[in-house]
Amino acid sequence: MAHTINDECVACGTCMEECPEEAISDGDIYVIDAAKCTDCGNCVEVCPTDAVDAS
Repeated sequence: MAHTINDECVACGTCMEECPEEAISDGDIYVIDAAKCTDCGNCVEVCPTDAVDAS
């Protein structure tokens, strides 16, 4: 199941840099494309606000 990003996201870009599948899109709150996400967990580990959740 793909990870999701909640509204604690501050759009810092850290997760985008760590995603090997380029599954994260930017915006006011970033979004993870479930079709591309492989649940590697890189985004969870680097998020400074703990905004990434496992669905």
